[in-house]
Amino acid sequence: MQERPWTRTKTGLRLMVRLTPRAGEEALGGLREIEPGQPLLLARVTAAPVEGAANAALIKLVAKALGVPKSAVSVEAGATSRIKALEIDGDPPLLESRLERLV
Repeated sequence: MQERPWTRTKTGLRLMVRLTPRAGEEALGGLREIEPGQPLLLARVTAAPVEGAANAALIKLVAKALGVPKSAVSVEAGATSRIKALEIDGDPPLLESRLERLV
């Protein structure tokens, strides 16, 4: 798989994620393609998908893994879906290098 699940934006990166709530542990890493050329970063959180708890746990997990504040990460699309688009504010080359370590 050559493609990466992120693209640069004016303020940082847009990251495509496949979230598994109610997992046994919280983890971020690995790739999956939903269609050829459409990779997703895999994420697992222990929170249930109730009242935004799983999304909040995902934001916390991504922020910690990338070394950015939680306020720099937001769910821009897919709030009620397993497939989500996250917007991450920050220096794109730095964020990309940190994401490369996860995949």
